[in-house]
Amino acid sequence: MNALTVLMPGFDGTTLPSWLEQRLRDGLGGVCLFGTNVSSPEQLRELTQAIHAANPHAIIAIDEEGGDVSRLYQAEGSPFPGNAVLGRLDDLALTERVGAQVGWELRAAGVDLTMAPDVDVNSNPLNPVIGVRSFGVDAGKVGEHGAAWIRGVQSTGVAACAKHFPGHGDTAQDSHVSLPTVTADADTVRTRELAPFAAAIDAGSATLMSSHILVPALDATAPTTFSRPILRDLLRDAMGFDGVVISDALDMAGASGGRGIAAAAVLAIHGGCDFLCFGTRNSDAQVEEILTAFEEAIADGELAAEDLEKAAERVSALGASLAAVRAGRPVPGDMVSGEVPGLDAALASRAVEVSDEAVAALRSSRQVVWVQLEPSANIAVGVSPWGPFAVGVSPVAVLGPEGDPADALAAVPEGALVLVVGKDNHRHAFARAAIDAFRASGPTIAVDMGWPDPDAGYADVSTVGASRLMGSALVQAVTP
Repeated sequence: MNALTVLMPGFDGTTLPSWLEQRLRDGLGGVCLFGTNVSSPEQLRELTQAIHAANPHAIIAIDEEGGDVSRLYQAEGSPFPGNAVLGRLDDLALTERVGAQVGWELRAAGVDLTMAPDVDVNSNPLNPVIGVRSFGVDAGKVGEHGAAWIRGVQSTGVAACAKHFPGHGDTAQDSHVSLPTVTADADTVRTRELAPFAAAIDAGSATLMSSHILVPALDATAPTTFSRPILRDLLRDAMGFDGVVISDALDMAGASGGRGIAAAAVLAIHGGCDFLCFGTRNSDAQVEEILTAFEEAIADGELAAEDLEKAAERVSALGASLAAVRAGRPVPGDMVSGEVPGLDAALASRAVEVSDEAVAALRSSRQVVWVQLEPSANIAVGVSPWGPFAVGVSPVAVLGPEGDPADALAAVPEGALVLVVGKDNHRHAFARAAIDAFRASGPTIAVDMGWPDPDAGYADVSTVGASRLMGSALVQAVTP
């Protein structure tokens, strides 16, 4: 048994570091790539080839959700719609085609595993980290679309990863920076949170991702990533999942806060994780620290050697199967990057909801100008061009959390109709204040490209997605 097999570090840069190459040769199970590791399709392909040359069974993973969260298209914005848009369009065949296109593009790049789809039910409109990454608020619909996306992506030989088990949708905190708690009772958790994961398991998802959240209805003391009752008793025994359980990144505060990554790694394997993602910029020293922690925990009786061995066996089996796919299933020669068969901005625009008042305002003869509300970057999304501003629309003003609405107002021509475009407007005080100021000053349409709260009143137009494609769809939807 090689303990390196259960580790999936990240690294800094666009070329394979020598320390990581050696660890791969020694049996490291995989590598997780992020936006900082990608500069072009050619560079990414060279990088993945180098990784597989060092270890043909290494699993290369990436966060490619096909929407706002995109590593393939981090630099220019995603050409895919995103889960919430797919849920609103509610065409399972389209969802499956999007998953398949994402899969083929990952195969062309040399990637084996996508950390997607997100099958959380976004039941809390104040959720700061899920939002448009979810297919919706109805557990049945989320399960159906999650299963369709999984079938699509895995039809290409890329492994799917349904996340964030047992459900991160009913939280108002971000596990990147805290330890959120889902306070729902056991019946609600079973019928709402768990149902989409059951559908993902039925669809054959090769992997699932644990979440760094507390769910007292399932385990009153341990976060899911560390919870034997949740990962072993519930997920393995009761729900019948026999694939690979991947931890969400262990450098997140919800996992390693107050204990460090090495201690979190031991707890994750004990809890029931198999494959440990532990950061974006890791080092050889961190890998060695984790290996030492495993040895000491086994010697002290805090970790069963059998648990580590079984985790390594599952990861090894997945790595071998994905290597066989790479060798035996070529990427179609006619695959065109960034294009989903049957999907264009006109179709995507059907997901854009426009209020009657906004429709009437857009039919006026007023000059239309755009103002961009730029909230602090969502940690999961990262910094990426978004919405109409990724497709050539030039705002007359850009306003961030520290900006003054008066400065933006001064840039608006007299009598113009202002489209104020933000993401999750109701969650950001600066966005609410800006929209209030523009409405008080003149004709204004508030556009929310995030997950709007319908009762908050800050979304005259809703796109439930801010990808580059949805930017084009928005332009079409508001053009008379």
